[in-house]
Amino acid sequence: MIAAGGVVAGGAVVLAVALWPGGGPGGGGADRADDSPPATSAEPSPSRSYPLSKAPRTIPAVAEHRAARGPGWQPSPEGRVVVARQDADVLADEARLLAGELELRYAQGAKAKAGDVELALTSGKAGAEAYSLDVSDRRVRIAATDDAGVFYGTRTLKQMVRADGTAPEGVVRDAPAKPQRGFMLDTARKHFSAEWIEERVRELADLKYNQLGLHFSDDQGFRIESDSHPEVVSQERLSKAEVRRIVKLAGQLHITVVPEIDSPGHLGAVIKAHPDLQLRDTRGVPSRGAVDISKPGAARIVDELLEEYAELFPGRYWHLGADEYRALMVPDPEASYPQLVRAAQQKYGGAAKVQDLATGWLNDRAETVRPTGKKLKAWNDGFFRGGTVKADEDIEIEYWTGKEYSAREPVEYLSAGRKLVNLNDEYLYYVLGQPNTFRYPTGQRIYEEWTPLVVRGSKPVPEKYDAQILGGRLAVWCDLAGSQTQDQVAAGIRLPLRALAQKVWDERKPALSWREFEDLAKKLG
Repeated sequence: MIAAGGVVAGGAVVLAVALWPGGGPGGGGADRADDSPPATSAEPSPSRSYPLSKAPRTIPAVAEHRAARGPGWQPSPEGRVVVARQDADVLADEARLLAGELELRYAQGAKAKAGDVELALTSGKAGAEAYSLDVSDRRVRIAATDDAGVFYGTRTLKQMVRADGTAPEGVVRDAPAKPQRGFMLDTARKHFSAEWIEERVRELADLKYNQLGLHFSDDQGFRIESDSHPEVVSQERLSKAEVRRIVKLAGQLHITVVPEIDSPGHLGAVIKAHPDLQLRDTRGVPSRGAVDISKPGAARIVDELLEEYAELFPGRYWHLGADEYRALMVPDPEASYPQLVRAAQQKYGGAAKVQDLATGWLNDRAETVRPTGKKLKAWNDGFFRGGTVKADEDIEIEYWTGKEYSAREPVEYLSAGRKLVNLNDEYLYYVLGQPNTFRYPTGQRIYEEWTPLVVRGSKPVPEKYDAQILGGRLAVWCDLAGSQTQDQVAAGIRLPLRALAQKVWDERKPALSWREFEDLAKKLG
C-alpha cells in the first residue's frame, strides 16, 4: 500500500499499463454524468476522520484499487440503482439485477445522490470487459465502455457488500488478463437438468466467467432434442426450449454458450442409430465411437446436425471436437484402415495418409459452420504433425493433454503461430470416478501452481507466448457417470472454479494465501 490515495493491487505488483474506461493508462478518471468531483489522489472530504480504505475482498481480486479516506458505501432502504436515460436501453438488465440483489430500487433517468449506485457507459479505448468503480460521496459509480464491463463492476460491488457489508472508499480499475474464461460440462455421458445448468450459469457470472461449453454428443448419449435426426437423441435430454432458456440467461449474464458436437470420434450415439457408418478395420472389428470418414453418409449426418444447432446456439463460438479418432490411435493406421487411405489419396493425392483425411474432415466441418460467423475450436489431438493437409489456421486449439498418440508439446503449436485455450488435464479436468490416472482437481493446486502458461503437465511455456494463450477452462467429464450426483459435482468444482477465476482474471501471484482465499470463498458463498 502506498500513502493516501495510493494504489493497492490484487497481485504482487501494480499493473504497469492498462486502459481504463474514460481514461488513459492506469487510473485515469472516468467521464461523469454530473458535475460531482472525480476521484483523485487527494483525500475526499471529510477525510481526516476516516482511516485509509483497504482493497476490496473479491473473487477474482480486482486489478487495482486506489485507496482513499471516507465512509464508503453500503446499501440502504432509500438507495437506488440509477441509469441515465440514454444508457437505459443497454444497461437496464444490469441495473435491475443489481437492484434486486442489493434490495435497492431501480431509477431510470434520475440524478444520482448519496446512497445510490450509478451505472454508466463512457467513451474511450478501454476493452469491453474493463470497468471503473468509484466509491465517494456516499455513492458508487460504475462506468465502462460496454455493458459487459458494467456488469463485471456490479459483480465486484455485490461481492464487496457480501464480504464486508460496505464498499470501501476509493477507485477500482479492473480488467481481465485473459479474454476467454470458461467452464465446460459433459452433458452427453451424464444428463444434467436445465435448472442445475442455470444455477451454474449464475455462479459463473458472479465469478466473471464468460463461456459455458456444452459437450452434448458422445458415445453414451446425445442430450438435446433434434428435429433433423430424432433417432440419435437419448431419452434423457434437454428440450430445445430448455436450451433456449439457458442460452438466454447466459446471454443476459454475459456468458457465451459454446456447443460441441465431437466428430469423427465420440459419435457412438449417432452410430447406434446408423450402424452402417461405424468404422471397421481390415478384420471387421468396429472402432468404438468412430465413424468411417470415407463414407459420404457420415459427413452428411454430422453436417445436418451442425446446421440444425447453429440456430439454437447464436453465440460466437463453435467446438468441432476432432479428438481421439481411433483410426489414428493404432500403430499403423494405413495398414488397419486401407479404405481410409484410398479415400485420402483419391482426394488429396498419392502421398496422403489417414491423418490427411482426418484433417480434411475437420476442415470440411469448419466450412459447414463458418458461414454462421462463429469462431471455431478443436481439441489439440485433432491437429497432426506433417502431412499433406493442414488444419485451417482460424481454428483455435483447445489444449487438454499431452498423452495423445504422437503427442505434441504446446510450444510446437505456439511457435507455429497458433492460439490456444488452456484445459490442462493435470489441473483442470474433473473426471467423474477418477478413471485411469485422473484425479479430481483441487482449488489449492490451481491457485498455487497453475497459470495460463502451464499448458501441459506442470511446466510453463515461455512467457513470450502469453498473448497466444487466450484463457483457460475447467472441464467436467462424466466418464463414470454414476460416480457423483449433480449436487456432488457442484460441490466438487466449487473451489476449483473460484481458483481458476482468479488465475485467468489476474495472472500475477495472488495477494492472499490459499487459506485466506478459501475463507473468503466461504464468506462470499
